[in-house]
Amino acid sequence: MQLDPRRILIFRTVAREGSVSGGARALGWTQPAVSQHIRLLEDEVGQALLLRSSTGVTLTEAGERLLRHADGIAGLLGSAEAELASLAEGAGSVTIAAFPSALADFVPRSIAAARLAVPELTARVIELEPPEAIEAVLAGDADVAVAFEYDELHDDVQLARRELGPDPSQVVLPAHHALASGAAVDLAALAGDDWVGGCQRCRSHLEALATDAGFAPKIQFETDDFVAAQSFVAATGSVTLLPAMALRVLTRDDVVVAPLADGSGRTVSLRYRHGAERVPAVSTVLEAMESRWRESVA
Repeated sequence: MQLDPRRILIFRTVAREGSVSGGARALGWTQPAVSQHIRLLEDEVGQALLLRSSTGVTLTEAGERLLRHADGIAGLLGSAEAELASLAEGAGSVTIAAFPSALADFVPRSIAAARLAVPELTARVIELEPPEAIEAVLAGDADVAVAFEYDELHDDVQLARRELGPDPSQVVLPAHHALASGAAVDLAALAGDDWVGGCQRCRSHLEALATDAGFAPKIQFETDDFVAAQSFVAATGSVTLLPAMALRVLTRDDVVVAPLADGSGRTVSLRYRHGAERVPAVSTVLEAMESRWRESVA
């Protein structure tokens, strides 16, 4: 026996309305069409489900039992429709992989904006540097990677890329440094200083800039923490490069921030699997991140 779920729901409507004609009106169908589906369903179950009279229909024992199951089917379909409608409106779960300075302010504010638009949205975050964040998306462990690239280093991966914009590098100097006026600094002028190095990608960027400026940076300290990097600068008299994104979150009072004379820096982008932008929850997050980025640089 193989029952047609659509016919079961038609039968349920007729049973709840009390007549074939009432069921037809509720469904917006013709009475003969509804009668035909009921006959076919009775053929499938091999027995009568409804007893017809001039006053309507009454259920047989088989009809009573089938109606209980029909109510369950209708309830499950109703729940499915409600869940899918909620997802279509942007609800759902999104996993975001992002680097530390993005997680310090940009990502939390973006998620807050996304949840303001869609309160049912939930977000999980993973702290990963760009190469690992991209791998997480490729592996299906994350939906969106917040990543960055420098001019000398691009990620060549088969993911969709939505560029947010530039995040210029800033020189962080101790307050007593001879160049601590806040004016733009030529990197070559810092050839003799001790340096604080950052993540592997940031350190490679520093080394590439220094090579172009004709020196090799003396990296004495290494930390991925942009607050700790400033602490090393203030306490040891060393210097470092930090992205503007990080310094907007927190700049210590005992350091001075100056732009690089060449204006170099990194480009921040969002990476995700092709087609993921059609998933409403992912789309909500992507749009919130783009909006938050525009606000932060305005």
